[in-house]
Amino acid sequence: MLFLCFCGTRGSAIRKWQLHLLLFSVCFSIYVDCQVRYSIPEEMTTGSFVGNIVQDLGLEVKRLKTGRARIFTEDNREYIGLNADKGILVVKERIDREELCAQVTPCSLHFQIILENPVELHRIDVEILDINDNTPVFPNKDIRIEISEGSLSGARFPLENAMDPDVGINSIQTYSLLPSDHFTLKQHSHAEGSTYVEMVLETMLDRETNEQHTLVLTAVDGGNPQMSGTVKIYIEVLDINDNAPVFSSGLYKSSLSEDSPKRTVILRVSATDSDIGTHGQVMYSFSHAGGASDLFSVDPLTGEITVTGELDFERNKQHTLSVQAMDRGRLSDTSKVLIDVLDVNDNDPLITLMTFSNPIPEDASLETVIAMVNVKDLDSGRNGHIKCSINQDLPFHIKSSSSNIYSLVTDQMLDREMISEYNITITATDEGFPPRSTNKTLTLRISDVNDNAPLFERHSYTAYVIENNSPGVSIFSLTASDKDTGNNARISYFIDDSHKDGLSVSPYISVNSESGVIHAVRAFDYEQIKNFKICIKAQDGGSPPLSTNVTLSVFITDQNDNAPQVLYPVQTSSSLVAEMVPRSADVGYLVTKVVAVDVDSGQNAWLSYKLQKATDRALFDVGLQNGEIRTIRQVTDKDAVKQRLTVVVEDNGQPSRSATVNVNVAVADSFPEVLSEFTDFTHDKEYNDNLTFYLILALAVVSLLFIFSIIAIISVKIYRWKQNKLFYKSSANLPVIPYYPPVYTDGTLGTLQRVYNYEVCGTTESRMSDVKFARPYSQNTLVDVSRMGTMQREEREQEDADVGGEVRHPPSPYHILYSDVAVCVSE
Repeated sequence: MLFLCFCGTRGSAIRKWQLHLLLFSVCFSIYVDCQVRYSIPEEMTTGSFVGNIVQDLGLEVKRLKTGRARIFTEDNREYIGLNADKGILVVKERIDREELCAQVTPCSLHFQIILENPVELHRIDVEILDINDNTPVFPNKDIRIEISEGSLSGARFPLENAMDPDVGINSIQTYSLLPSDHFTLKQHSHAEGSTYVEMVLETMLDRETNEQHTLVLTAVDGGNPQMSGTVKIYIEVLDINDNAPVFSSGLYKSSLSEDSPKRTVILRVSATDSDIGTHGQVMYSFSHAGGASDLFSVDPLTGEITVTGELDFERNKQHTLSVQAMDRGRLSDTSKVLIDVLDVNDNDPLITLMTFSNPIPEDASLETVIAMVNVKDLDSGRNGHIKCSINQDLPFHIKSSSSNIYSLVTDQMLDREMISEYNITITATDEGFPPRSTNKTLTLRISDVNDNAPLFERHSYTAYVIENNSPGVSIFSLTASDKDTGNNARISYFIDDSHKDGLSVSPYISVNSESGVIHAVRAFDYEQIKNFKICIKAQDGGSPPLSTNVTLSVFITDQNDNAPQVLYPVQTSSSLVAEMVPRSADVGYLVTKVVAVDVDSGQNAWLSYKLQKATDRALFDVGLQNGEIRTIRQVTDKDAVKQRLTVVVEDNGQPSRSATVNVNVAVADSFPEVLSEFTDFTHDKEYNDNLTFYLILALAVVSLLFIFSIIAIISVKIYRWKQNKLFYKSSANLPVIPYYPPVYTDGTLGTLQRVYNYEVCGTTESRMSDVKFARPYSQNTLVDVSRMGTMQREEREQEDADVGGEVRHPPSPYHILYSDVAVCVSE
């Protein structure tokens, strides 16, 4: 949408100059582009008021500050400054219109006022008005002219124009010539608007009367006050030469391209002289050529005008030459030559960066202004028409904001995670032939915003933990990734509290917020909780933060930490349970079944049954897998009524755990027969209750006896060593007669041929004590009798070594071995 706004302002008197303002506004959808024109005189003092930019643009002073208002000029020279505190434009540097624009009118300063946040661009044109601050000056201190006395009235003599840098009314307006006895002054204008003066002879000169005349030429400008310049004209009257050269045309025109090489012939001027001889020979030269003499030359004989310098259309589009034809008699004629310079495409476009927002956030909206550039081409016509473009496949485009100003804006949404940096090449191409172009590359960085939530590699995870674990042990590690950077990618881990059977699982585990390592807070018991699920949340450090949840399934692995439990038969202390087997029971008769369970799972709960102890092992057996107790032979009348079986129930864990159960079996055909043995069953039950106590007591007694035995042996050894030492000293001179005991043919030593071993079984009650029988030593021990002599010899040699090898003591001929005295406790 485009609309035009025209604004008028009040004028204010500045050095008696009238300040005129023209406000031109062009408003775009992105920002407002307003053109304001001011007019000020040149040579104003620094700090002079130019215009109230805030009022004229309808802005506020606060907007200038927040938008960081600044002035942009194409040549980086600021004649006009911006006072952001007051919102006015002031003169920053001395302005000389003649230095700035020379003869070009109107003379204007063009600059831009740039505001940011949002970007606004305002074009300001300040027209510099000329003041009469220059005096007309002639190029030479004096003018010397030779005029033949034969010159007729009406003869014209071109004079050098005075130079006045001012323009308009302040430039040269009139010329005057004094005295005016013989000459008058005429002022002419060319078709292109330039003026020249000629001195016209009114009355013929007489060299014999006065051979030299002195005139004063005055140039007056139209300023207020008027300023003037003078030059003296010295006229020398020559002898008669009554015909002057005459050009074939008073004005010659030609054109050539600015890239024409040197020595290119532009045209030829021609002048003729009716005189003959030396007075008829014409010489050509430039008169009042000024700076053109560096670019062109004229052949003095032929009148050919050629190129001698480098032409530049951008500096001067047209050259005006004054060619003089003079004969030997100093008579001359002048003609004007107009040379038009044609433009060629010899200048590359210029790209100037005005503003550049770098970096920009990745969530920048469409049509966000990234940069503004000023593009210009010094060529003219189609050679100066410029088109801007950028490299393809970028989420940006460039568009024209105003004359020679282009804006680089976004046309797609950005994503830093895909591309974090763009190299944007702006190409400015003119329409000349061949076209010329200029490139400028901008490196644009995309800043990150928190638009990506943390991501886990999987949607769910599974962890396995062995029960009875140590508190604090690591059970799993989770890792999430975030495509963002910086704080937006700093991930923290939390437990989103979950529940198992209505109870919170947070007391069981914890998570390291930085590493994502999950620890067990306490030991797990597979029998209490077999598995549970928790929700782990990964949250980044952005603002606002983004998070992702993942489910972790924790399975508790069973250990063999529970012994089997016997369900049947029930073991109670208050009553006695016995299984009855009739004496007529055949082989395989099912007596009872031991039923046990293990709260563990898997192999840890696989149970096996073994018969550990039985009154008669040949009568019963237990099934390894099912725990069934069956008879393995026919029951006879000789079998005892009271039978006690000890069954061990063992699981398959590593290490395995077991439990024992006592099964009482009554072998009888009738119930009264069983009752007769009831008292004995009760006694056995009480006996079994004290079994543990007896075992501990026996272990303590054996330990004490072992310690006392060691102490006694050490004491005896020390005593013998001392006795042997005394005996050695008393009988050092006596002969030593060794003694060896006889060895009998049956391998025994001494007179006792057999050593007996007694096995005694005793209880706390005398009626339960029993001495079973006495067996010979040879039947009940693992002693090698054949080596008894060797062992005794080794013992003697060891004793001899203890006393220095001098004294030997014969062993006792009697050896009694006491062994296997045991207390047998039946369960």
